[in-house]
Order: sequence, then C-alpha cells, then structure tokens
Amino acid sequence: MRVVSLVPSLTEAVAETLPGVLVGATDWCARPVDLDVTRIGGTKNPRVDRIVALAPDLVIANEEENRAPDLDALRAAGLDVLVTEVRTVPQAWTELDRVLTACGARGRPRWLDEAEAAWASPPGVGGRARAVVPIWRRPWMVLGRDTFAGDVLARLGVGQLCAAHTERYPRVPLEELRAAAPDLVVLPDEPYRFTADDGPEAFPGLPCALVSGRHLTWYGPSLARAPRVLAEALRAARR
Repeated sequence: MRVVSLVPSLTEAVAETLPGVLVGATDWCARPVDLDVTRIGGTKNPRVDRIVALAPDLVIANEEENRAPDLDALRAAGLDVLVTEVRTVPQAWTELDRVLTACGARGRPRWLDEAEAAWASPPGVGGRARAVVPIWRRPWMVLGRDTFAGDVLARLGVGQLCAAHTERYPRVPLEELRAAAPDLVVLPDEPYRFTADDGPEAFPGLPCALVSGRHLTWYGPSLARAPRVLAEALRAARR
C-alpha cells in the first residue's frame, strides 16, 4: 500500500499505525519528527504532479484543510482520494477508523483506544468558562460555529463566545472581542503562532491560556494526551 497524506494529523495517525505505508506528505506534516517521505507542498497548494508521480494507491485529505479543486485534479489524474470530515471528537474516532482501515490496518491501534478512553471522562477546568479563541491576527479571526477545536474545548468546560456565529471562522474586530468581556482568552500556537509576547498583550486584564495547537486541533495520537494537557493549561490561566 502506498499512501500520500495531505493532512498533518492524519499523517501522524497513519505513520504511528502503519510504518512504511506513507510515501508522501505535506511540508506542514511535522509528526513524526523523523518522517522520511517525499514532500508534496502545502495543504492548500499541493504539487499535483509530484503526487501523481508517486503513484499512490490512496490520497487522504480533509474537507476543511484541503481545497476541492486540488482534490478534483487528483481524481482527474486517476487517483483514489479519501476525504474526511471531523468537526467533533466522536467524529474523529469514526473517521480515524475509516482512514486507517483504508490504509490497510487490520485492527484498531492501541493509541486510538487510549485516546477514546481519555475523552470518555475528560478533566474539567473548574466550572464553566466563556472564552474567545483567536486563530489569527491581522486581521483577528476566531473560532465560530461547528469546529473540532470548539467541541474539544466544550468537553473540557470551556464555551466559546462566538459559538453561535454564522461563520465557522469569523473575522471579529479586536475592540468587539475585548468588549465582550470573556472569562478567558485561548491562544493556540497554530495556525497563527501566538506566544507569551505575541497575543496576550492585545487583551489587557484578561486571563490568557497559551495552548498547544496540536492538542487543540489535531485528531490523531495526540488526542490521548490532549484532555490533560489542555485542561492543565486552561486551569493555570484561570488561577
């Protein structure tokens, strides 16, 4: 089996479960750190010609991270493309099972059972909190409705200020975010790399939690540790 992955979290999941199956991955596929495959460009601008040259049996993608025209071009070249949709934690289990089976797994990997068990009763953050979750600045963009990261936070006891917004990733002026007076500002390190010196200063007087984007947005082996890692960071910010 020869697989090309266009999604960093799926790359990690397949590499952890089926070593040697992956022959190509995006430039953003950083896990595992020793992954030795052909790099085929970004998630939004993959090199279709390079993917075709790898002659994969399957290309794995995601409806949010990858663009329909790129996937259509791969199909037009005669490649089999599996597209996932993951907007909740339970969906992650279903889609990961589907991807790994399609890639040749004969059984469910232990890490997936451990991840599902970890989310069966996740730790809370000590009462309910209402948060703003920026994912970009210049312009400011935040989590809105129907997102995987939003569902992850909700299961830890953190609701989103913009959860009912008509858009999934709305642009909201910084003044409006501040005026909404959230209990917490959650700042992940991807897709925008918020840091202690880049992000919290925009929200003076508000508790800010710097969190791992991999644990907040990836669906793969990182899900096993995500509840504990995220809960610890969120609780620390609220103290």
